[in-house]
Amino acid sequence: MTFKQPATASRGMVTSNHPLASLAGTEMLVKGGNAVDAAIATMFALTVVEPMMVTIFGAGFVNIRLADGTSTVIDNYVTVPGRATPDMFEPIPGRIDHKVRDELNEVGHRSVATGGTLLGWATAIEKYGRLTLGEVMAPAIRFARDGFRVSPYLQAITRMQEANIRRYPATAEVFLPSGKVPEAGSRIVRTDYARTLAAIAEHGPDYLYHGPLGQAIAADMAANGGLVTMDDIENYQIFERAPVRGTYRGYEVIGPPPPSSGPLHIIQMFNILEGFDVRALGFGTVETVHLWAEVMKLAFADRHEYVADPASVSVPVAWLTSKAYAEERRADIDTKRCKQYRHGVAPASLVESTTHCCAMDDEGNIVATTNTLHMGFGSKVTVPGTGMLLNDCMELMDPNPGRTNSIAPGKRVLSSMSPCIVMKDGQPFMTLGTPGGLKIFGAVAQAISNVIDHQMPLQEAFEAARMWDRGPLLEIERGFPGFADLKAGLVARGHAVEAPLKVAGGMNGILRRPDGIFEGAACWRADGAAMGYSGGDALVEGSEPAMWRS
Repeated sequence: MTFKQPATASRGMVTSNHPLASLAGTEMLVKGGNAVDAAIATMFALTVVEPMMVTIFGAGFVNIRLADGTSTVIDNYVTVPGRATPDMFEPIPGRIDHKVRDELNEVGHRSVATGGTLLGWATAIEKYGRLTLGEVMAPAIRFARDGFRVSPYLQAITRMQEANIRRYPATAEVFLPSGKVPEAGSRIVRTDYARTLAAIAEHGPDYLYHGPLGQAIAADMAANGGLVTMDDIENYQIFERAPVRGTYRGYEVIGPPPPSSGPLHIIQMFNILEGFDVRALGFGTVETVHLWAEVMKLAFADRHEYVADPASVSVPVAWLTSKAYAEERRADIDTKRCKQYRHGVAPASLVESTTHCCAMDDEGNIVATTNTLHMGFGSKVTVPGTGMLLNDCMELMDPNPGRTNSIAPGKRVLSSMSPCIVMKDGQPFMTLGTPGGLKIFGAVAQAISNVIDHQMPLQEAFEAARMWDRGPLLEIERGFPGFADLKAGLVARGHAVEAPLKVAGGMNGILRRPDGIFEGAACWRADGAAMGYSGGDALVEGSEPAMWRS
C-alpha cells in the first residue's frame, strides 16, 4: 500500500520533503536553469518551509553528476570549533549513543558547530549552475516574506521541541506565535529571515563568512557560552571530493566519501548481499529481515572503528568497499541466528532530523543533496535579528576522548548522509536520499534493493516498510506484511525487536525510465512531493520535424 502518488515528466523533475520547496526547484527548470540550480533553490526553500530540518548554517553534501560524465561531491559539512576540547561534555555512563549531562551537545550555544551549508550551495551555483544566486534564492525569500502553511508534521515536531524552543526568545517568537504551538493550517511568516536571505542574495556568501551575519553569530556565541568564533567562520572551507563508487548486480552506486560514512557502507553491505539471492528470499520475510540486520551490524562495527574525518584518520575506503573483504565478512553471518559483531581487521597499510532533495534535467544533469541542522530545530537557537536557526551538530561527535570520532578542534564531523546516484550501463537510472541520522544509509540501501531485487515501482520502494539494526536492538516498522508473525520469527532467531512507526525519515528521489521519462516519488514519512516539468516551446517554422518539411 502506498499513501502518495508518483509524478512523471519529460523535461525535468524535482523531489523534496516539502511541496513548496519542490515548486521552487521546478521554477528554476522553467526559467532555463539546470538540475544544480533546481536542487539548490529547493534547499534554500527548505530552510524556510521545513525549518526544523535544515539551515544555511548547517551541514551537508551535494552529489553532482553532469551530463558530460563529470562527478563531484561538494562537502559542506560542519567542523568542530577551534575552542572545543575532547572532554568538553560529560558522557552519560553506559550509553552507546552520544548522550551527555544536561543535553549540552543537543540544545543551546555549546552544541553549535561551524556551518558550511551556505558556502557549499553558493559554490555549486557558481561552478555548475546556470542562474545567479539571487535568482535561485528568490522563491525562498518569497516564502519567508509572505508566509507558508503549517503542516501537521511541522506542528508535531514543534510540539515535541516546545520546551526547548521556549528557552530562546528569537526562536519562540517565530515558531510559537501567540505563545503556543501553531495550529495545522495556520501561517508562519519569517520576516527577519527574509531580510537575511535577501542580503545574502545581494552580497553573496561573504555576507556570512566575512561579514555582518557571521559577526552576529560570533557575538551571540560569545554572549551565551558558545564556542564558534569569527575566526572559525572566516576560516571555514568546503571541499570538492571524488565520490565513492561500487556495484550491485550490474548497477553502479555513486555517493559522498568520508566524512560521510553512508555510501561507503551502502556499497559494503551490497557487496555482502550479492552472495545471497535476496529476491528469492522475498520482501519482508523473516529470512530477509534477519539477513539485513546482520549485514547492518557488520557495517556499523566497521563504522565505529574506522570512519571519521579523513583529515584526522586514514579511512580504508578501498578495503571496506572491496568485494574480497565482503566475502570475508559474509562468512561471519549465521543465517539462522542473531549475532553481535566486531570490526574487521584492516591491512596494516591501510574509519533524524535532516532533509533531502533530488533533481534531474533533460540534458542529463543529476543532483542528490542531503543537508541538516541535525536534531529538530537544531540547537533551538536563533541568532537575534537574523531569523536564522543554528545547528546542534556537536552531538554527532563522540563525547568520549581517545576514540576515532572524538572531539578535536577543526575536525570535520562524521555523517551518515547518503545522497546517492545509481547508474545502469553508464546511463542515469535513479537518484535518492533521505533524512534519518544514523539510520540513513540502511534506509537508502533498502530502497535501492527494493527497486533492483524486488522490482518495486519507485513509490512503493520508498514507502515500503523498513528495518534498522546496529545491535543490540532490531527496529522493524509496523507496516511490514504479516507483522506479528515476522516479529515472532525474528525473536525466535535471537533478535530483540522494537516496532516504531517509522525508521529514518521522508525519502524522495527520481527514476529515469528507458524512454527518458522522469518518475519522481516522495514517501509518507515527511511532507514530501515530486514535481515535474513537461511540455516546452511551440513548433515554429524551421523547427518542425524533417518528415513534415518533406
